[in-house]
Amino acid sequence: MAFGDQPAYLRVADDLRKKIAAGELPPHARLPSQARIREEYGVSDTVALEARKVLMAEGLVEGRSGSGTYVRPQLVPRLLSRAGYHGSGPSSPFRQEQADDRVIGTWDAVSEQEEAGPETAERLGIEPGDRVMRTRYLFRSGGEPVMLSTSWEPLAITGRTPVMLPEEGPLAGRGVVSRMAALDLVVDNVTEEVAARPGLAEEVLALGGVPGHAVLVVSRTYRAGGRPVETADVVVLAERYRVAYHLPVK
Repeated sequence: MAFGDQPAYLRVADDLRKKIAAGELPPHARLPSQARIREEYGVSDTVALEARKVLMAEGLVEGRSGSGTYVRPQLVPRLLSRAGYHGSGPSSPFRQEQADDRVIGTWDAVSEQEEAGPETAERLGIEPGDRVMRTRYLFRSGGEPVMLSTSWEPLAITGRTPVMLPEEGPLAGRGVVSRMAALDLVVDNVTEEVAARPGLAEEVLALGGVPGHAVLVVSRTYRAGGRPVETADVVVLAERYRVAYHLPVK
């Protein structure tokens, strides 16, 4: 569709977007009111409102109750580095997800036993209803929430062993590869799928975002000799991250 054929609200949104990108409307600046947009662009109230909705959906502006609509500061996306497992020493789950070794990360984790649902069972190669250990993580960097992760491990593998709880015991926080090695299981490959979807309200709020914004989900499964030993979903705000892969050429 040519620019001239765009609906009026998209033309208005495009012009305002360019002003934001050019710094004419800097971060924290108030967006022109609906009446001002109507007068400046010669459009109806409905068009002005829809244009503002577009910018809000794109995360460029945010509404403040009783105050108006303001330009949001645009963060420089961080890298979510994907390059497999490095080395044999201690490696926390958070460290494995980071591109910058200077980042100091902390996390909260809660583990609970549950029955595997159909999707989890398929990913782990087990039967629905089989027992798994589910661990939920909230990762922080510099005290700010940046990442959610939920992992599942078959209790047929880890049950009644010292590594049954990922964040407790002698290998607490060491990551899947080291913990499985303690059970004489050699993790030799990992598969990942990356997808974008609308974030659940509780996910976005936990990460300090705005409900309705998209998230990136990295669905990862570790295998030992073809046997899945852990699967996890890593969730980050799409506007704050880029997923970067560094893969060897064989």
